[in-house]
Amino acid sequence: MTISTTQKLIGLTAAAGLVLGLSACGQAPEAEGGSDVEAVKGFQPCMVSDEGGFDDKSFNQLGYEGLQKAAAELDVKVIETESKSASDYAANLDGLVDAGCTFIVSVGFMLSEPTVNTAKANPDVQFAIIDDWADNDFDGTTDAPNIKPLVFDTAQAAFLGGYAAADLSESGTLGTFGGAKIPPVTIFMDGFQLGAEYYNEQNDADVKVIGWDVEKQDGQFTGEFAANDTAKQMAQGLLDQGADVLLPVGGPVYQSAAEAIRDSGGTAALMGVDANVFDTDPKVQDILFTSIMKSMDIAVYDAAMEAAKGNFSTDPFVGVLENEGVSLSGFNSFEDKVSDDLQDRLDKISADIIAGKIKVESPSSP
Repeated sequence: MTISTTQKLIGLTAAAGLVLGLSACGQAPEAEGGSDVEAVKGFQPCMVSDEGGFDDKSFNQLGYEGLQKAAAELDVKVIETESKSASDYAANLDGLVDAGCTFIVSVGFMLSEPTVNTAKANPDVQFAIIDDWADNDFDGTTDAPNIKPLVFDTAQAAFLGGYAAADLSESGTLGTFGGAKIPPVTIFMDGFQLGAEYYNEQNDADVKVIGWDVEKQDGQFTGEFAANDTAKQMAQGLLDQGADVLLPVGGPVYQSAAEAIRDSGGTAALMGVDANVFDTDPKVQDILFTSIMKSMDIAVYDAAMEAAKGNFSTDPFVGVLENEGVSLSGFNSFEDKVSDDLQDRLDKISADIIAGKIKVESPSSP
């Protein structure tokens, strides 16, 4: 069975051809071992966040934890800098170079252009970037020879999440909205809707997704990665339309969705993204259904350990279901509310995606 979107993002589609040849190179990074590894002389790991900050309990935090794990095993200290807005990115990267950093991780798609510019100006510094190819001219190659992309085909895991949400829903309406309208956000929403549509097809159901249209590649976005009234109002609008499962995509925006759910009586279920939010934010455990996860911590850890050993490689890591670079968490507080055979069905779907029997295609997929 083939499940696809018809809309393609110009440029990103061209870059996808690069990934088809490289995805086999991005094997699942190992988080174990390395405690007896001695870093090359002068190794200094560093990280710059996007505007969500390192305590977002999601995207930035997960990558930061991966770098901290590597640093602890290597007995070195991480130098980090938090960005308050996009205008900070270039200056923060320059500041890390000036501080003597030899390996710098940029957290997120929004840092792509500043990371490329800084990498070109500092060819002896090694860089890794999460959720981006650093291919700003869309020619299918990374724009600087000293950047390692860490990218994820999150649509595969989000497909499982959409199927599970459709199975859980009693109202037959699922809601999703994003922070910024960028590929690392919309890829979640694509997979989520496609998974719900597959549920309908397989179960003769009519669950609908509001807040995103996979065919039109258009939907609801706050325009930023922040927990604020805009995000809360957007979540409330979806609840008012009958959504009983919400997927907010964009770091801290889930916190505003949680507030909206509680203010509405707390009967809707919340879904997390990037990290297992059940673990990172105990305050939402009672309403958190599941999380669509990216192994950013392990990918960053692996890249840092390679650099520390003097084996830095710009070969991209591509996270997919097969190498556990993306995954769906357990059902947490909802274990007794889901269908008895739901996990078995999800395991079968996952196996079929890995085998290519189900094709999950998003314009934003690497």
